[in-house]
Amino acid sequence: MFSGLIYAVVNQKGGVGKTTTAINLAATLAQAGEQVLLIDADPQANASRGMGVRPDEKEPTVFEVLMGEALLQAVIRPTVVENLYVAPSSPDMAGASVLLPKLEDRQFRLRRALAGLLEHSAADGADGGPSRYSYIFIDCPPSLGLLTINALVAADAALVPVQTEYYALEGLTQLLKTVEGVKETLNPGLVVGGLLLTMVDLRTRLASDVEQQVRTHFPDITFKTVIPRNVRLAEAPSHGLPISLVDPHCAGSDAYFDLAHEVVTNG
Repeated sequence: MFSGLIYAVVNQKGGVGKTTTAINLAATLAQAGEQVLLIDADPQANASRGMGVRPDEKEPTVFEVLMGEALLQAVIRPTVVENLYVAPSSPDMAGASVLLPKLEDRQFRLRRALAGLLEHSAADGADGGPSRYSYIFIDCPPSLGLLTINALVAADAALVPVQTEYYALEGLTQLLKTVEGVKETLNPGLVVGGLLLTMVDLRTRLASDVEQQVRTHFPDITFKTVIPRNVRLAEAPSHGLPISLVDPHCAGSDAYFDLAHEVVTNG
C-alpha cells in the first residue's frame, strides 16, 4: 500500500520557485529510484510543460478529475525521467474557480481522487498505481483559492518555497494561517513539511537578512538547503526537462539533490 508522503507545494505569491521546486525535487527523487507522481493543479500548466508533457485536447487532465468526469489514473502520463509520472493540467483549469464552488464536497475533490487511485491500484495491481509511489507532489496555483485548498486537504504536508525578498515574511504569515485553518477544519493530519528559501543570492545584504529572519522566526521548519539564483535552473523549463537532465553539475542541480536528501531523511 501507499506509504509515502503527499506534499502540496504552495505559496500564494507567484514567481517564488514553486513549480521549479515541484519539478526538480520530484525528478531528483525519481532518479534516486523513488516512484514519484507530480500532480499539476495550476491552470498555467507550467509543471506539465516543464516536464515535456502536453496532453492532446481530447485527453482528460486534472480538470476533468476535479469535475468528476475522469479518474485520476486515466490522466497520469509517463515522463522522460524514469520513475516519474505527471497528472497534467490544462487551460481548462482556469474555469475551476467558477465551477468548483457549485459542486458537492468541493474542498475534497482531489483527496477523493487520490483515494480512488489508491483503491484502483490495490484492487487491480495496476502498473502505475499509488502503491508504487513513494512521493506525490501537488503543484499549486499562486493563490489561496479552492484549487490550493483541494491540494492542502489532500496533502500530508505543505512545502513552502519562500523567495528571499522584502515582503517574504508578510506573505508567509498569511499562508501559514491558511494552512493552520485547513488543518483545524478540513485535514487534521496536515503539517508544514518545510519552508524552502529560493532564489538566494548571498552576495546581497537583502537575501542574507531575509534568510536570517525566516530562520529566526521558523527555526524548526526551515530547510537547511537553500536554492540559489542559477541561470541554468531558469533555462531548464524551456527544454521540458528537470535541471538534473539539463546540467547535472550546476549549482541549482546540486541544491535540489541536497533538498531531496533532506526530504528523505526528515520524512
